[in-house]
Amino acid sequence: LVWSYSRCSTCRKALAWLEQQGIVHQVVDITESPPDRSMLAAAADHFGRRAPLFNTSGQSYRALGSAVVKAMSDPEALDALSADAKLIKRPFVALPDGRFLVGFKQDQWIEAFGR
Repeated sequence: LVWSYSRCSTCRKALAWLEQQGIVHQVVDITESPPDRSMLAAAADHFGRRAPLFNTSGQSYRALGSAVVKAMSDPEALDALSADAKLIKRPFVALPDGRFLVGFKQDQWIEAFGR
């Protein structure tokens, strides 16, 4: 399951890579149907921290400010992410085995998908 944003060039690269590899996937517009709080919590647990979940180059993050984000408790950070989908690093991918990917780094995707 791939949460993506049509105006995001990284998302377009990731989706093209999935197509080239013949990997079956479902695309969800992250702004229309963002991952829910429990999915974000599972991703934070997977990464062992919440930082990878934040789209630090986005307008929403810049408007909030890195100091505010760093000062948030984990529950507050999950609340913020679930309240504003553009805070979430994309593409945001939930793999069938419970692992997660954020952003598109081809070497990580090759490892995750066994390609």
